[in-house]
Amino acid sequence: MKKTLFAFSASRFVLMSFLITILVGSFLLWLPISSATGQAVNFVDALFTATTATCVTGLVTLPTVTAWSSFGQAVILLLIQIGGLGIITIMSFVMISLHKKLGIGDRLLIQDAFNLDTLSGLASFVKKVFLGTLLVEGVGALLYMTVFVPQMGIKGIWVSVFNSVSAFCNAGLDIISENSLADYKTNPAVNAITGLLIIIGGIGYIVWWDLLRIVKEKKSPKHLTLHSKIVIFTTLFLIFSGALAYFIFEYNNPLTIKNLSLGDKITVCLFQSVTTRTAGFFTIPQQNLTNPSCIITLLLMFIGGSPVGTAGGIKTITFAVLLLSAWSTLKNRNSVSVFSRTLPSGATGKALAVTATCLATVFVSTLALSAVTSASFTDVIFETVSAAATVGLSRNLTSSLNLWGKLIIVLTMYLGRVGPISLAVAFNLRKENKNLIKNPYENISIG
Repeated sequence: MKKTLFAFSASRFVLMSFLITILVGSFLLWLPISSATGQAVNFVDALFTATTATCVTGLVTLPTVTAWSSFGQAVILLLIQIGGLGIITIMSFVMISLHKKLGIGDRLLIQDAFNLDTLSGLASFVKKVFLGTLLVEGVGALLYMTVFVPQMGIKGIWVSVFNSVSAFCNAGLDIISENSLADYKTNPAVNAITGLLIIIGGIGYIVWWDLLRIVKEKKSPKHLTLHSKIVIFTTLFLIFSGALAYFIFEYNNPLTIKNLSLGDKITVCLFQSVTTRTAGFFTIPQQNLTNPSCIITLLLMFIGGSPVGTAGGIKTITFAVLLLSAWSTLKNRNSVSVFSRTLPSGATGKALAVTATCLATVFVSTLALSAVTSASFTDVIFETVSAAATVGLSRNLTSSLNLWGKLIIVLTMYLGRVGPISLAVAFNLRKENKNLIKNPYENISIG
């Protein structure tokens, strides 16, 4: 009975922590001091901005660079950091820093939040996650400064810090211009720094420590855990195959890359493939993409990043498990294997549950948004997939949404962020639950 009660409270904690953060952020952004004009913005726009920042999405109804004051931008940055790291991580780090002992309930909550297999070393893990995040963001900010400070002066420091946190947390919000990074589409430094921060934040903390472990122990990549191997292989495959697809479908598109040099074409296509993995920055307008490229973008956004990181989507592991399971079924195999290892028997069911949940969110959101807007179906489904997968890319629809459209996207972003986390918590808490009573088997026809 205790395990069941705790399972409910853990899932509820995830849901409520994000909700409270969004509401507090909405109130702060609603204050006149947060507005660039000194007059309070519409509360729905404040709510939308707080949600997109906390859920590290990036869709905006008001331009971040011009609509908000320095105070408002600082609030947005704080919400991004909280949303990227998670309330559990931040609260745990504060407790550890104050030399407070973590109780068994706290440790179980941390274990569930990060989907870990053991309760040992949790304090050390939280410290590494928190300090590692600040280190990567700090290095990213310093690298950005080499570009933005010479161009913007002292303001470039604030822009660099904001962009670094936003890129690492896969938030996609920036204070550079109203057209994101379009002015830097051929700038190799900005593309490389942003792309690396997105990837590092998106691969997940577990992969970080695994890579550092084999480097420290001077071992070959074959000694990585199965989780890390799947994440790294799938991530690289999606990035480069996506870039190749964009290169092919956009090569002769005058609205995107046709008039660029070969090197710049490759740079733009690589960045487009990386940013669709829930980051939300863009260097080319998404509404100018060809139809095939739009379809590729929808797929990459839906897949997203990797577990236990800052990215959204169904995650690379889920995508890989679904493909491997389908292949094993076609080969009439009883188990799913990859890299000379067999996947857990329940992995396929969990992958299907996560995918079905995300698909249901996208379907309901698309249906609802279609009912309250006259936008094209392509623009609507692009918007809802982007919101559900916490990506932040848009075909220029967000700013024109009416009241109901904004509220629908707010709810979609919230469900897209907390849904997968809550499912992961539930799966981890119930991993020892055994069905002691089984009903009789009976065949059905499929396909």
